[in-house]
This record gives sequence, structure tokens and C-alpha cells, in this order.
Amino acid sequence: MSKRNSQANKAAARERMRQERERQAKKDKVRRQLVVIGSVIVVLAVAGGVGYGIMQANKPGHWESVAKESNVTAPKNTDGKNGTTVVIGKDSAKKTLELYEDSRCPVCATFEQAVGETVDKDVDAGKYKIKYVGATFIDNATNGEGSKNALSALGAALNVSPDAFLAYKSALYSAEFHPEENDDKFAKDSYLLEVADSVPALKSNAEFKKNVENGTFDAWAMKMSETFDKSGVQGTPTLMMDGKKVTAEGSDNAPMTVEQFTTAIDKALTG
Repeated sequence: MSKRNSQANKAAARERMRQERERQAKKDKVRRQLVVIGSVIVVLAVAGGVGYGIMQANKPGHWESVAKESNVTAPKNTDGKNGTTVVIGKDSAKKTLELYEDSRCPVCATFEQAVGETVDKDVDAGKYKIKYVGATFIDNATNGEGSKNALSALGAALNVSPDAFLAYKSALYSAEFHPEENDDKFAKDSYLLEVADSVPALKSNAEFKKNVENGTFDAWAMKMSETFDKSGVQGTPTLMMDGKKVTAEGSDNAPMTVEQFTTAIDKALTG
């Protein structure tokens, strides 16, 4: 091989190496650009996800939204603005017992289990009417929904009839169905319907079931809750007649036995 051919081959080899280095350099540049672009996309995606999460967290929940509704569907057998006046009893009854309760309240359950039947008998006899005011403050304390959901379901029962309402309220507070205060069972429509199956007027009642599952009276429940909040009543159960609390003798608390209740009611009726 001549020196000329040897030099030519070396020059050609050097050129191929130069071209290969250029191609590799271009590939490396493109790869670096893709990495940068990918990193930017990830950052934007994360930022977008965080922003969406913050937006969702600040978005009003269902109960907050319905609380702001101006057009409220109220159950039948109600009166007053937004249907938040619920009075049950004979027109001939001269006195009205105001009853303030929260469906999740364990003390309310104790009261209803002990005295509820006596209250119902008194109302049937025309001794007095009942004005019911439902509260949801336990939900606020526990970040729950059961008080609100149960109140809405009570509205669905009231839409059927006052008797269905009283029977369903009794069932919700019963030893069989009332959950522990921290157990938010009433937040589940399925459980509220299970309780309703113990009430003949509500069992297999398609309209009642639809109203519970569709939340027909959710906004009404929130308006009723506002009525309680504005009443000045601090706890449940609270009983009032003629603007005065009905309490167990020697106590500032609601009467928790039939004897205490009968004594307190007789005093309120004649006072």
C-alpha cells in the first residue's frame, strides 16, 4: 500500500469519526431537551394537580350548597317560611310543647326511649301539641352528615303524614337503631331506609324511598337547622312551653323519666 493510499484512508477514518461525534452530540442535545421538556410537564402537572386539589377543597360541599338554596322544597304538613314550622297535634289543644332535638344526640335517644311514648299519648289525647325543631350541631362537632341526613329523612316521613313522622322519629331514637354518637350511621341512606322498614307507613313506600335517596328535603333540613341555631337553645333535648324551659324538678335539664316528665308537664300546663 502506498503512502498516499494510507494517508487517504486515515483522513477518511478521521472524517467518519468527526461525523459520528457530531451525530452523537446532536443526539445528546435532543435527549437533554426532551428531559427538560419532560421535567417541565411533570412540574406543570403537579402544580395543576395541587391547584385542582386546592380548588376542590375550597369548593362548597353538598350540604353547604343546599343551605344556600333560595327555592326550598318543604314537606307536606309544615307551615311558615320554608316550611320550618312543624306542629303536630289536635287543633283543640291550647298549649304547645316545643321539642328541640338532634337525631344523633344520645341524650335525646335516652329521653325518647323513656318518655317518647308518653309524649305521643298526650298529643293523641289533645293535652298539648308538639312543635318540633331539628338540630344538626353534632355533625358540626364531628365533621359528619348523619344529623342532616336523618333530618332530611324525617322530612320525607312528615311528607307522608304526621303519624309517620312521629313513628319514624321514635324508630331513629330506639335502642335497636340509634347508633353511638361517634358512629355516623345516619349519613347512609341505606341505613335510614332500613330503620324506615320498621314503620308500616314507610315500609315499601316508593315516594318516601325516592325522597330519601334523592335528598328532596335536604335544603329544608338545613333551613330547619338554621331555625334551631337562631332559637338560642344551647343543647338537646330541650323542652319549652310558653317560652319557659320544661325541666326535671330541681334541675335545669330535661325530664328523663315518665314521673319527672309528667310532673314537669302538669306544672307547665297549669302555670
